[in-house]
Amino acid sequence: MWDVKTVSAAVLSALKVYRLSEADARDVCQDAWLELLRAPGALRDEAKLRAWLTTTARRRALRMITRNRRETPRPLPAPDTTPEAEVVRAERDRALWAAVDRLPDPHRRLMWLLAHRPELSYAQLARELGISPASVGRVRRRCLDRLERALEKGGWA
Repeated sequence: MWDVKTVSAAVLSALKVYRLSEADARDVCQDAWLELLRAPGALRDEAKLRAWLTTTARRRALRMITRNRRETPRPLPAPDTTPEAEVVRAERDRALWAAVDRLPDPHRRLMWLLAHRPELSYAQLARELGISPASVGRVRRRCLDRLERALEKGGWA
């Protein structure tokens, strides 16, 4: 009969070029053996057992690689992202933007620009708001202080 350990070792060695995980390589090798057992007539010359199993395993490895490429893994959620944390974050964001909505128009506009156009320099922000570049920092600080007080008052501190 066949020396399963020796032949399997040769097949596994041939599969190394496909860079499969050890578990996947063993699965492919096992599948090749199962294919032989399911269709014993497929191997016409027992002297070519090693070659037949290696060829069968290589074909299965290529199918596995192709199938795995088609499956695009979904990104895993960040470990600290739980449904509860998402709800709290969403509520906090709603409270923040509600507080922004209560700011005077120029301050509300500055907060919107800082949140949605972070690449703008102080000079560009000043042009957008019609104020001097030197006052952008002071206005920004006043806005942030007001928002902080509003959020503390709402229990978000």
